[in-house]
Amino acid sequence: MITITKQAAEKVSMQLHRRKKGLGIRIGVRTTGCSGLAYMLEYVDVVNQEDVSFVDQGIHIFVDPKSLVYLEGLEMDWVKNGLNEGFDFKNPNEKDRCGCGESFRV
Repeated sequence: MITITKQAAEKVSMQLHRRKKGLGIRIGVRTTGCSGLAYMLEYVDVVNQEDVSFVDQGIHIFVDPKSLVYLEGLEMDWVKNGLNEGFDFKNPNEKDRCGCGESFRV
């Protein structure tokens, strides 16, 4: 299961409303960076047949099956830290994260 905090859900909902389209978000991983994997986030306008879906805080979350093994138990949050703000991923499968925070390994 993948969950999303209230703050992240509000941000996603606002962005979907601003776009005036979208069924939800897709969370995935791609190979990149120092540690090997990076989170990928995109808006979903068309559901892929193979997508696994979750609904949390009223937001539809879609994940491709290949990414799901790395993301099981993930919580997506929206955080503000000084002048910086953005989505933060709390993943119980992470074993290490690179120094810049852009990639991780399991």
